[in-house]
Amino acid sequence: MSTSTRFLRLLSLLQTHRYWSGDELAERLNVSLRTVRRDIDRLRDLGYPVQADRGVGGGYQLASGTALPPLVLDDEEAVALVVALQSTIHGGSSTLAEAALRAMGKIVPVLPARLHQRAQALATSTVPLNSQSSVPDPVDPGVLVAFAQACRDHERIAFDYLDAKGSASSRRAEPVQLVNVGNRYYLVAFDLDRDDWRSFRVDRAQNPSPRALRFTPRQVPGGDAAGFVRAGLRGSGQLEVSARIHSSAQKLEPLIGRWFQIQQIDEESCLVRTENMDLRWVAFGLAMSESRVSEVQPKELRELLNSWSKNLVQGSKQ
Repeated sequence: MSTSTRFLRLLSLLQTHRYWSGDELAERLNVSLRTVRRDIDRLRDLGYPVQADRGVGGGYQLASGTALPPLVLDDEEAVALVVALQSTIHGGSSTLAEAALRAMGKIVPVLPARLHQRAQALATSTVPLNSQSSVPDPVDPGVLVAFAQACRDHERIAFDYLDAKGSASSRRAEPVQLVNVGNRYYLVAFDLDRDDWRSFRVDRAQNPSPRALRFTPRQVPGGDAAGFVRAGLRGSGQLEVSARIHSSAQKLEPLIGRWFQIQQIDEESCLVRTENMDLRWVAFGLAMSESRVSEVQPKELRELLNSWSKNLVQGSKQ
């Protein structure tokens, strides 16, 4: 039995609200009494109220009135769970997004207090911005949580940063909001050393250090953190693309809703939009619609689609 499975089994037994002797639990879990005691201590560290009574008839019991699902999550697991749910909420189909939102509402409130605060900080400090890629870049959960908490608490933070040219620097910033761009997270913050606004890719940040200095949030240029990131991406070569897909929004949402903004034009077609530096991802997303595509912008995307179409047709004839 793996450690995670054993924890879930232990919590399941404790949730019966009867007293379990250490020997009984050890027998049920097929482990030593010492392992049972260690597991009970870890559950307490995670915030689960397990009581222990000594003597005949005593043992371990979950505190009276406690109704907790069997969730045993460390810091990184809690962050990963919230990130996964948020990704679905922001970029999935309408049905999956609603289900993820319900799940978020059930899971976050019952996390132990310490993990609940971190997960809540991440959830309240992040806004979405559609992107073509659904696969997230690797992000250090500790960095993500530190930035989210700094945004929530309006607390200055210092961190090491590697820019697009590979130059390393130390930054001091007043963080305002995290923006989820599908495959990446960006921190929108006022850079104190450069006296200007910046958006930082979270996967390029390391060693975050809260400074215990509160600040009054400044107004993000344009009043919109997501819009600020979008403008920066366009300036760095991010292309705005659009196309008309001859299908209904209801059909397209589960197929490409995670990648595109979808607007119903009439009963038979929709306008889809997104931003991306890699047009190959856009072309792949349009192909996933399983429908006829027209009015494609920009020209570079049309040329790529025509090239793919010719190559695929020639390959099928061989």
